[in-house]
Amino acid sequence: MKYFVADAFTDVPFQGNPAGVCLTERELPDELMQRIAAENGLPETAFLRRTAEGWHIRWFTPAFEMDLCGHATLASGFVLLEHVTPDAGEIVFSSRSGRLRVSRDGAMYTLDFPARPPQPCPVPEGLAEALGARVTECALSRDLVTVLESAEAVRALAPDFVRMRTIPNLPPVVVTAAGDDCDFVSRYFDVHDAIIEDPVTGSAHCSLAPFWSGRLGKDTLLARQLSLRGGTLRCRVDGGRVFISGSAVLYLRGEIVAPA
Repeated sequence: MKYFVADAFTDVPFQGNPAGVCLTERELPDELMQRIAAENGLPETAFLRRTAEGWHIRWFTPAFEMDLCGHATLASGFVLLEHVTPDAGEIVFSSRSGRLRVSRDGAMYTLDFPARPPQPCPVPEGLAEALGARVTECALSRDLVTVLESAEAVRALAPDFVRMRTIPNLPPVVVTAAGDDCDFVSRYFDVHDAIIEDPVTGSAHCSLAPFWSGRLGKDTLLARQLSLRGGTLRCRVDGGRVFISGSAVLYLRGEIVAPA
């Protein structure tokens, strides 16, 4: 199968979040897709299959299948629009999370994703100690939105992952704060994944963008994810949808030849 790797939410190679993009000619067994994703060793590998209605997409980390992935969807849209169907203006994917659009937006690409506004919840016992930072509040959707005091606190965070694993039923944790050179910043940790800190997490902004839109009283926001690789996301909240824009660059193209 044809295979690409693109760095998403960056216009500079080796930054942003790398995603594998596999173009499959038929539906593959789940076990095979999982093994390919583990072999690739990237935060996410997307598997794309052309159907009568368009394209179908699934996302796998090295350890499990995801219900929604932003950076791998952006990378997939970029690969299709630049290298497979360059005359198209947008790509529509069917997925476990409904219909998702990736449209060309000048030099960037825009995701049309469902909003997932988080709801206030108690701070899990032991979380502040595991993070090594003061937590001012938490809200829950798929991810646990965890608010810290400042962008510098997010940037300097050095969590104790062993301690985080002892917190019962802890979902992925996205730490966030108001930005100093943007509207808000974040980092994303999932102690149950093989890659614990995700470099840039588009799907988390389905919750972060509505959260900060309500706080800041604005629908258009500039966000930065402060991982080692780093990434920039431009978000717009419109009712039940979040539009997330970013750039992408191609790193690799080739073929996977393992038995399928």
